[in-house]
Amino acid sequence: MIPVIVIRPEPGNAATVAAARALGLDAHAFPMFDMAPAPWQPPDPAPYRALLAGSANVFRLGGAGLERLKFLPVHAVGATTAEAARAEGFGVSAIGEGGLQPMAAALPPGRYLRLAGEKRVPLALPSDVMVDDVVVYASAGQPMPQALARALTGPAVVLLHSGEAAMHFAAESARLGVQRGQIALACLAPRIALMAGNGWQHIEIAETRTDQAVLALAVQICEKVSPRGH
Repeated sequence: MIPVIVIRPEPGNAATVAAARALGLDAHAFPMFDMAPAPWQPPDPAPYRALLAGSANVFRLGGAGLERLKFLPVHAVGATTAEAARAEGFGVSAIGEGGLQPMAAALPPGRYLRLAGEKRVPLALPSDVMVDDVVVYASAGQPMPQALARALTGPAVVLLHSGEAAMHFAAESARLGVQRGQIALACLAPRIALMAGNGWQHIEIAETRTDQAVLALAVQICEKVSPRGH
């Protein structure tokens, strides 16, 4: 079987690997990021119409500062982020499907508070919308383990859930001499595919921004990955 490599951080990694194996995929966990809370102070919530959240890590790692903001409705980038928000006692007023940018572009006039990671996507906003960013968590890319480098000496499918993951995986592959022509990428969104660069055997994009869609894509890719690369 073609190995399916999951590099996203925990706890998402274990959940994705379990779901992949339930689909019959030969999934392997190689988290390449460490996630940690960042020190932050919640601002006065009064000026804000709502919260923008581009990752479930906002709620998993935001800590005690979230309590002061709980009466603000959440605009979540996707279903997983919305679920994490609700688990922390927030109300969710909107759930996106195509990334945070389309959601931001359609915001009603007003001022919004974006809780985010240290590395985040810049947003193009309507002229009557203001967004203040507050960093509540940070991620640190880790070197590719030798066990993963060895797993990538033959055909494999790598799941990419973020642009940061795509860039880090590409950089580490270059550093260790991984042959891109043997590796297929299943990407959560178009931007992620662009940030992964060129030269891979396949680069394909999930139909929706969900883990389930990425896994369905991996099943399809495994059926057509060439055992000899290109």
